[in-house]
Amino acid sequence: MSEQPQGERLQKFLANAGLGSRREIEGWIREGRIKVNGRPAQLGDRVVGDEQITLDERPISAKRLGAPERIVIMYNKPEGEVVTRSDPEGRKTVFERLPRLERGRWISVGRLDVNSAGLMLFTTDGELANRLMHPSQEIDREYAVRVHGEVTEDMLKQLVHGVELEDGPARFEDIVDAGGEGSNHWFHLVIMEGRKREVRRMWEAVGATVSRLKRVRYGPIILDSSVKSGQWRELDKVERKALLQAAGIKDNKPWGHVPSGRPGAKKKSPSPYKGKQNVWRRRR
Repeated sequence: MSEQPQGERLQKFLANAGLGSRREIEGWIREGRIKVNGRPAQLGDRVVGDEQITLDERPISAKRLGAPERIVIMYNKPEGEVVTRSDPEGRKTVFERLPRLERGRWISVGRLDVNSAGLMLFTTDGELANRLMHPSQEIDREYAVRVHGEVTEDMLKQLVHGVELEDGPARFEDIVDAGGEGSNHWFHLVIMEGRKREVRRMWEAVGATVSRLKRVRYGPIILDSSVKSGQWRELDKVERKALLQAAGIKDNKPWGHVPSGRPGAKKKSPSPYKGKQNVWRRRR
């Protein structure tokens, strides 16, 4: 009988400590930015927790490597903010408005491009972030889009049956006509993945242009009306349980809270979405 490997994979260990998502940390390992006991780390490395680990030649303290309590917040991203910690063009970033943490750091669950708005989730738990973004979990995202140009029924059917993009086929699971006229026509749509500018590129593939795009739901989490543009709030107990179930993670890690003195929006009941008269849905 072969022995079980010692320790935990390095990228998972660092993700659990809140240094970043597993995908992000794997990139740092490939770039040679992480060393373990003075040796450049490899993707297959395992650690037990007593090693000296450095990032960009700077030691990561034992205190920081101790897994922080899990915190998750929702944030209503305005247009014009970028999802990065620093921007060479000097644009505002989403992290500038988030509350400061005593331990760990905020990890974004997916991205929205600079011209898109709406729901983003941030957590201190890198493993949770990784599971929520991984295609195997099949977590759906819902967007409200304003489309410029005439939209025909054939175009909508094509979008739910699939269009070919330069990085492979893509489709919407559902499209709901939300009303409006001319260049102010809105649709709600559901997609199961988050490729770069995927929603915009899909509409362009059928000859239409998205003039406004807002994410309103990520899996079981709905952007409610209390969280105005540029505001955040912590998830409540029911939302946290639903999010862990969607990610396939057991609730075996303590939950923390944003440090006191960092007020966020208070929750209100989400406004029910109306106008679902016309729905285009992919046949399964």
